[in-house]
Amino acid sequence: MTDKALDHITIIDLSHLLQGPFATQLLADMGANVIKVERPGQGDLFRTLTFNNRWVGGKESPNFLAWNRNKRSLALDLKSPEAKTILYKMAETADVVVQNFRPGVLAKLGFGYEDFKRVNPRIIYCSGSGYGESGPYVDRPGQDMLLQGLTGIAAATGRGDGPPVPVGSGFSDQVGAMNMVYGILTALLWRERSGKGQEVKVNLMSAMLAHQGQELLTAMNFNTDFTRPKSGIGHPGMDAPFGVYPTSDGWVTIAMSPFRKLVGVLGDETLLVYDDPKLLFEKRDEIWEKLAARTRLWTTADLMRAMLAVDIWCGEVKSHLQATADPQVEHLGAITHYDHPTAGRVKVVGPAVAMSETPATIERHAPLVGEHSREVLIQYGFSTDEIDAMLGRGAVAQA
Repeated sequence: MTDKALDHITIIDLSHLLQGPFATQLLADMGANVIKVERPGQGDLFRTLTFNNRWVGGKESPNFLAWNRNKRSLALDLKSPEAKTILYKMAETADVVVQNFRPGVLAKLGFGYEDFKRVNPRIIYCSGSGYGESGPYVDRPGQDMLLQGLTGIAAATGRGDGPPVPVGSGFSDQVGAMNMVYGILTALLWRERSGKGQEVKVNLMSAMLAHQGQELLTAMNFNTDFTRPKSGIGHPGMDAPFGVYPTSDGWVTIAMSPFRKLVGVLGDETLLVYDDPKLLFEKRDEIWEKLAARTRLWTTADLMRAMLAVDIWCGEVKSHLQATADPQVEHLGAITHYDHPTAGRVKVVGPAVAMSETPATIERHAPLVGEHSREVLIQYGFSTDEIDAMLGRGAVAQA
């Protein structure tokens, strides 16, 4: 065990699916004591969802395992009378509550910010939602792909003669999770100075807009939407050669690089007729086709060597499995594993932030539903008889 920057912070994690659990996992990796409160039996909804009906070790959802390490699970029926007794007791000494239920749901059950604030005025209560807590979309489902469509990123992605393309990961939720962490850490720092807790609200729509700042600023100030190129140009606002190009055995990416230098590598000086900033944008689809005809003559490895030799900004396009075997990924130690009681050895992406004095580590597997119910309740002063009674009534469950 090493010192952890957040090992003095206790978080009551009422969140589910991706946004909230990723945020609390990031904080747990840095040492926070995260107690994940789940429904008895089913637990977090992500435990029942997976990709392609595949389960790690035949039993566990990769979607759940990805976002819930370094936490303890307390299985608690929030509608039971005992729930307030338990959670308010925990709140007396907790630092943070995190939740991403639909707006108003937890407040109706007695677990809103004002409820916890009465118990502990220093508490920080972080809510995540799809669209904020009021307005015309308040009752809409706030799912990742829906937000990508609503905020412009899907319409800006893909080829101009094809449909809008969502990003191939839970991008909105993960951006929202980062904003949760940003807000929570800011509130903790403010509390150190003021002694006061506060409410933090994060919504996916605002998060997605903020993370497209340069695209939205450009569109608004010139009153013009971007037009997607019909070729493999990699951004609707960029000129050639910026984009993805085929090779004889794969694909490469080429970013902002002197056009003349790239033409020199490809060996076709007739392309220099396009070496003009205006033409590189206006003729970008045509230029892409001509460049692609040349890049197809190379293997990926040979083209990469030639481009890197003259400092062209370029890279290979890799699948997920190829990325995990990348030599730089291996050098970084970015892929690691933990042992799980039912899933066995689980390969995972490790913490992405390096700390010289308080390094992030993986010390707990993603928990089973209620795996730590008894342990947590004993920690908060409940007797064995009280715990047994609550287990018998179904208010609490254990793995």
